[in-house]
Amino acid sequence: MDGISLRGTPSTAVPYSPIDVRSFAQRLGSWLHPNGPDADVVVSCRVRLARNVRGFPFSPRLDADRAREVCELLRRHLVGAALDGETIWVPMPDSPVVLRLLLRERHLISTDLAPLEASSASLAGRAVAFGERETLSAMVNEEDHLRIQAMSAGFDLDDAWEQARALDRRLEQDMPFSFTKELGYLTGCPTNVGTGLRASVMLHLPALSLVRSELEKVFTAAQRTGLAVRGMYGEGSRAAGDFYQISNQITLGRTESHLIDDLRALVPVIVDFERTVRKALLDDQRAALQDRVSRSYGMLRTARAMPTEGALAHLSNVRLGLHLGLFDGAPLQVLNALGVQVQRGHVQALNAVDGGPDLLEVSERDRLRAGLLRQRLSGR
Repeated sequence: MDGISLRGTPSTAVPYSPIDVRSFAQRLGSWLHPNGPDADVVVSCRVRLARNVRGFPFSPRLDADRAREVCELLRRHLVGAALDGETIWVPMPDSPVVLRLLLRERHLISTDLAPLEASSASLAGRAVAFGERETLSAMVNEEDHLRIQAMSAGFDLDDAWEQARALDRRLEQDMPFSFTKELGYLTGCPTNVGTGLRASVMLHLPALSLVRSELEKVFTAAQRTGLAVRGMYGEGSRAAGDFYQISNQITLGRTESHLIDDLRALVPVIVDFERTVRKALLDDQRAALQDRVSRSYGMLRTARAMPTEGALAHLSNVRLGLHLGLFDGAPLQVLNALGVQVQRGHVQALNAVDGGPDLLEVSERDRLRAGLLRQRLSGR
């Protein structure tokens, strides 16, 4: 990947190589591949493991020097692990605002790891490591010293779990994690104590979103199973573009297999429910659905300004039309990519706007976003 490759072993010093944000924004991780299992409803799966290095205070209690010490220790081992063939290491203090946004929009970092308004000094010791395919990554010094994350396309929890577990085992051979026989892995948040595992599935539920009473049934079923339903970016986010995350809430007292089995049992039910409602809408309201899809496609191809939420809503309608046979103007791979690239960091990066450390004004981003959509969907 041009401009972001790094090489090294656990014992070598690896300088940060600044990322070319435009090149970075042009390609997306393989977890967005459209051929994953149940890809008409399930966009991706994620498994995250929270770990802390024994002998250091937890992240909220680390001073800047100790945070850098933890970061350097983890950097050596993560670079040596050669994620996806070669580890890309990005320290947050060296990351401009646009790059932080790109990493967040690609689900590689959280808002808590690198708030946009944070100064370089306040980000001491924070970093992210990831591989070129972006299926395997690790945040350093967020809520915990280490958060391993693995992602897979479609409904393939087993693949995500195996990737995360393999990296966890490799790292644990070389460094001691905070662990007790009574409680399991110790974490910064009590709800993660035990396995430290958080598994989630990203679902596209446009039909259920059109029939709100049916969507509420999904929320109720998840809560009864001990699962949480959140927005596109997890806790505290909204469900833009009819995308929802379903994940476990508590790990203490549960094994990894039990936590993953909860999702493995519920998600197919939701997938079937969404497909059933889609078919019912197609049978009963075909003309209205066709009009909805056509209007959205027309807006995406002709608008001169488009806000993020509007773009995601129209893309959701078009995506629904594609799966119902009402639309064939763009493949799913293009729609998946646009779902990420219409977001504000990607819009700025793709247009190679030299905004320095500042983000563009909303009106300028809306104009550039509309231009990106017209170019991708109508060639102009």
